[in-house]
Amino acid sequence: MVKTVFKNILQILIILIFNNFLAQETPEKLPKNAVNDTISKKDTIVLKKEALDDVLQTKADYNRRDFQKKMIYLNKNAQVKYQDVQIDADYISIDEEKNLMFARGKQDSLGKFIEPAVITQAGKKYETDQFQYNTKTKQAIAFNARTEESEGVIVAEKTKKYNDSVFAMRRAIYTTDDYFIKKKDTAADYYLKASNIKLVKTKNKSSIISGPIQMYIENVPTPLIMPFAILPFSDKRSAGILIPSFGERQDVGFFLNGLGYYQPIGEHFDLKVLADLYTKGSWNLRPEMNYVKKYRYSGNFSADFGTMVRGIKGLDDYSKTGTYRIAWRHTQDTKANPFLTFSASVDIVSTKFYNNTLNNNYILNQNVLNTQQNSTVTITKRFLKLPITITGTASYSQNFATGLSDLRLPQMNIAINQFYLFKSKTGVRQGLLENLTVNTGINLTNYVQTDEGELFKAAMWDKMQTGLKNNIALGTNTTIAKYFTFSLGANIDNALTTKTVNKFYDPLQNKVVTETDKGVTGYSTFSTTASIQTTLYGMLKFRKGSTIEAIRHMMTPSIGFTYSPDFGGSGFGYYRNYYDANGALTPYSIFEGGIVGSPSSGMVGALGFNIGNNIEMKVKSKSDSTGVKKIKIFESLGLSGSYNFAAKDHPWSIFTINGQSSFFNNKLSVNTSLSLDPYKIIYLPGQETGIRTEEFGYFSIQGFNVQLSYPLSSELFGEKTDYAKKYKAKGEIRNENYYFDDDNYAHFDQAWTLNVNANYAYTRSTASRTPTRLASIGLDGSLKLTPFWNINGSTHYDLVTKELAYTRIGFSRDQRSFTINFNWVPFGQYKVYDFFIGIKANILSDALKYKDRSFTQPNAPF
Repeated sequence: MVKTVFKNILQILIILIFNNFLAQETPEKLPKNAVNDTISKKDTIVLKKEALDDVLQTKADYNRRDFQKKMIYLNKNAQVKYQDVQIDADYISIDEEKNLMFARGKQDSLGKFIEPAVITQAGKKYETDQFQYNTKTKQAIAFNARTEESEGVIVAEKTKKYNDSVFAMRRAIYTTDDYFIKKKDTAADYYLKASNIKLVKTKNKSSIISGPIQMYIENVPTPLIMPFAILPFSDKRSAGILIPSFGERQDVGFFLNGLGYYQPIGEHFDLKVLADLYTKGSWNLRPEMNYVKKYRYSGNFSADFGTMVRGIKGLDDYSKTGTYRIAWRHTQDTKANPFLTFSASVDIVSTKFYNNTLNNNYILNQNVLNTQQNSTVTITKRFLKLPITITGTASYSQNFATGLSDLRLPQMNIAINQFYLFKSKTGVRQGLLENLTVNTGINLTNYVQTDEGELFKAAMWDKMQTGLKNNIALGTNTTIAKYFTFSLGANIDNALTTKTVNKFYDPLQNKVVTETDKGVTGYSTFSTTASIQTTLYGMLKFRKGSTIEAIRHMMTPSIGFTYSPDFGGSGFGYYRNYYDANGALTPYSIFEGGIVGSPSSGMVGALGFNIGNNIEMKVKSKSDSTGVKKIKIFESLGLSGSYNFAAKDHPWSIFTINGQSSFFNNKLSVNTSLSLDPYKIIYLPGQETGIRTEEFGYFSIQGFNVQLSYPLSSELFGEKTDYAKKYKAKGEIRNENYYFDDDNYAHFDQAWTLNVNANYAYTRSTASRTPTRLASIGLDGSLKLTPFWNINGSTHYDLVTKELAYTRIGFSRDQRSFTINFNWVPFGQYKVYDFFIGIKANILSDALKYKDRSFTQPNAPF
């Protein structure tokens, strides 16, 4: 009896060992005509209805069934299909009694998994080392499971599926590294790691919800740790955390810049709230709301308000300053309403905002150099049948140098479209009368200049001026003797204003007192012009065989006569006189400093001239298909001036010369201007102010300006190297090609750009003996150090003070799925460095916004 039992046990062990051996070895291929009388690879086992809710289909190289234990074993290329679930694995076992399926990936001789088991459900693939699935409860447990969601992938040490909508994961990582997702690399260049993650899936979207989560870069943990995270995978906008940049500023300490939260509001709005925090006590809050309505309008509201703290409390260098900025942008779609348009560009800041900015973006984009800020709101009304355009504007201009602001509220302009006064008899306009055009309109303006403390207070309203101005411009032209264009014009101005001035000398105060008279007062002025112009051509040809074939000169001379009466005469009443401290009679305009300007004083009967020139040269060129190349010596070169026959003194005006040209295939751009005073100016000893004499012919320089700009790039120097032909050895990293020479040095395209700007300005006048000089050189460029490292920056050097002005240096590194940016301002008032990590994957656009981006910019890169 004992021998029989032992014998049976031994036989069963031999069968099990042999069966296991077969499961580990790859069977030899049978001939096509061979008969496999054991088990077919495509056998289908249909279990009883009471055991399963649906048909269970199986397939494997080796299939074994244990009827006693109600088990099915599948080995090698095993596959199971049940309802919407398909399992492909190296080994699968099915427990019919417990309704469990177990799948395992392929292992090597050391037990390491070399191929995963793949589970496909509802078109979604999951990869795992080991997998257990309950056919009744539909719950599952997977180990080292890899789950792809939208643009990212989740790899968890243990995953439990509660149902088709909820997955719980332990010790999981999430990344959007495309190389890791496509298995081009076994290690992700970055990932987010959490101890516990829940994946929630619905019909329209899915999302990850985690506890404390930390970012790793190249498997190195970073200090970027969040207490929780919600990563939505949906086409719709979702709320999320805004990740800041960090760095240090000399005046306010270490910082987090741009830490905040994003919240969509309905279909047309979203809200961002950002904070800038500094270790020395400064803080800044930046709310921003974007809105958009397709085919109608779009815009955003934003604000900056905070407190700048400098120095140490109790010491002399301590200061605490409040700052604010309010901005509004609104753009109407051109298709919305062509007859009524509305736009707004409002940017109002505190006077010292840029000197005390807490938002480092203003430093890096050079907004701190702003000397003026303008805001405008405009509404325009057009009519289908009326030739009228009505424009209403409110504008606010701030000057940070003076601390004063100009407010125009409201300002309305009614413009009548240009029309011809006389109808053409033949259909083709000829002569002076038929070409006579009329341009007219009415402009209403309310204007006040005030400081920040008086804004919208009684003092501001008391200083406000109201002005109404109408302009009528008549013009006509005709051709004389085929080559000359003769033009006539007249200009009429009518103005009304609510305030004028009255001046007198007060001997008690020993100064000139200016009083404001309230009341409606106006003036009318007119002037006429007549001019004639033509175009002359000249050509200088060189002998055959010369490098220069010809030089062409085009000249456009014109002369014109302008007349206007003396509106400073006593008969008009626009000018009055007062006696100064020396008893001298001094004239002044009652409209001086007014909103509608002042009429001209003194009769004008001036003959003006202007000579325009264009000079080009033709040279031989092998690079041009025609064999000839045009070079512009001067795109434009003009000389202008005038002589006033009615002037009592200094009848000649200042002569002006303007030139513009470009060289080296239009790369080098040169703009220059020169002002010459034909009269001699003398400066008495000890006096800074000069006297303009009547001695003609000295032509002293009163102003000179030259601007040069030249964009350089690697493409300008030589032909592009064909590395594939030049070097035999080749390597590839992240789809970038490297080529190696015989010494194993790598070669690749190192693209670079460099924009050079130079400016020189010289100014001198009778008001100052000492001229003013401004001279600077600016550089702005970028260099690709390697295929993945880029350096960029800009600087300006002041040639007068011999100091470096604003300078910025930036580095960026392409890390496949994200970029690292570092910006540094080493000189000046704002010494700052800023470090920022930007994720490229759009799937993180709402959950982890590594860059300020909203739904109004759907294609903006990260």
